[in-house]
Amino acid sequence: MDIKLENVGIAVRDIEATIAFFTDLGLTVVGRDEVSGDWADTAVGLDGNHAKIAMLQTPDGNGRLELFEYIHPAAIETEQTRPNEIGMHRVAFSVDDIDAALEVVAKHGYAPLRGVANYQDVYKLTYVSGPSGIIVMLAQDLTKK
Repeated sequence: MDIKLENVGIAVRDIEATIAFFTDLGLTVVGRDEVSGDWADTAVGLDGNHAKIAMLQTPDGNGRLELFEYIHPAAIETEQTRPNEIGMHRVAFSVDDIDAALEVVAKHGYAPLRGVANYQDVYKLTYVSGPSGIIVMLAQDLTKK
């Protein structure tokens, strides 16, 4: 059996703000739609499923995020995920300039959870709490010039 990762799906409060955040970081919107109907109910397992969706892709074409903003049933607010909680943890991106990426993040009103770490002079990395509480890891490979 062949298998590959298709995308990571994330429910968000405000799809437009979340798209702006990720496109400013360099992802591209490759599709948008509004989905509902029996097929959507069956696939997702929710009666009356109705959502706005957007598919975003990384510049290298290897990573995709599917964002969805629920119209029905209503979205359920949860506490922000902490790094040591079981379950969906974070979305990680390699960047060539972590300082430039953090300027983009700041433009949207977000900041690192604690700061930027240096891992053995190999990586600079940080966790950012982004839109809808999505934890985003940004990592710059210091061995690549």
